[in-house]
Amino acid sequence: MFAYLVSALFFVLFLVGLLRDRRRFGNAVYLGLALVALAVGLIGELDRLPHPFVVAVAVLLLLAPTVGVLVLAGALVSNGVTMVRREGIRPANLLSLLAGLTIVAVIALLVTALVTRSRTLIVVTGTVALVVGYVSFLLLCFVGYAFLYGRLWVRRSVDFVVVLGSGLVGGRTVPPLLASRLDRARAIFEAQVARGNRPVLITSGGRGPDEDLPESHAMADYLIDRGFPADRVVREDRSRTTEENLLLSKAIMTAANPKYRCLIVTNNFHAFRAALTARRTGVRGQVVGAPTASYFRPSATIREFVAVFLSYKVVNFGVCLLIVASGVAAWLRL
Repeated sequence: MFAYLVSALFFVLFLVGLLRDRRRFGNAVYLGLALVALAVGLIGELDRLPHPFVVAVAVLLLLAPTVGVLVLAGALVSNGVTMVRREGIRPANLLSLLAGLTIVAVIALLVTALVTRSRTLIVVTGTVALVVGYVSFLLLCFVGYAFLYGRLWVRRSVDFVVVLGSGLVGGRTVPPLLASRLDRARAIFEAQVARGNRPVLITSGGRGPDEDLPESHAMADYLIDRGFPADRVVREDRSRTTEENLLLSKAIMTAANPKYRCLIVTNNFHAFRAALTARRTGVRGQVVGAPTASYFRPSATIREFVAVFLSYKVVNFGVCLLIVASGVAAWLRL
């Protein structure tokens, strides 16, 4: 019963956070804690079931995570190889491969500790497992809530639609990733027009060192060449990062209408982190995502999670250091 009360408490906190501002990472953590407490409560009910059912559920609870972790490790390694083949060897493209190899390394460490029965190795393995478990919990919270956030559609009329840039190919060509954002923004614009509203579309992106023109200009040209009304496009051409995208676009919107409302368009893997950044920078608007190639999503999602993890580095590294300190204390007592 206590576990259910804890689950209900965290779920209420999740709902309150959702109503106050859906662009909060705390919402993801509250939802994750609610589900964990609910799972603990359900597991506690097993002793009320007939013995054969208890054995079957226990075996399932043991095998499912084990098989799931092995399958996940294999999928991440396979995706990492695909990313390298299609996108080249760059740090961002190696994330899924590194994540898969890390899982394999932790499993190997666990097996070695069980086989050798070394107390020191068991403590080290337990400490590593707790750190990995903490990070994995946050990752699952991030992925789960990002999935939910992407489906919380904003139905009200907006004054602006902001499209975040993502780099050009060959210095001047809009790549498929960015084209998907622009196509989604155009669909939003057309849906707003059908409701009697004509928002301004802001293409946001400056000129990179390897680009012939600002991203925002190439983005605007992409839209106008496909029939989008030129008088409804504004170019923000100085930003270099997502935060600058939002801050500089905010300045344009505030100057035109201090009470503006907007929608921000990016790719689905980037939507939740962009929403967190929008909240931090004071932009009044939600974020919607555009489709992304399936092979690109695992590495991109890990990259987004790492960025969010580091944005709360004091808390997260503090928890990890506390776990490590506990492991060291346990080792000293051996």
